Amino acid sequence: MAKPNYSFEKRQRELAKKKKKEEKLKEKEARKTNPGQGVDDAAQPQQGTPPTDGGQAAV
Repeated sequence: MAKPNYSFEKRQRELAKKKKKEEKLKEKEARKTNPGQGVDDAAQPQQGTPPTDGGQAAV
């Protein structure tokens, strides 16, 4: 049986954290330069759209 490579897994987690942090910083800068405009409108829920519950009525 192969021995797990924990250092590789750790490096992958670190890279994922770094990428997420960079994306967050990029979005923050975009909000700062364009106030009032969303960077990713698809990620924000639309107002006035009720949540779907599969057609089931609440009892």
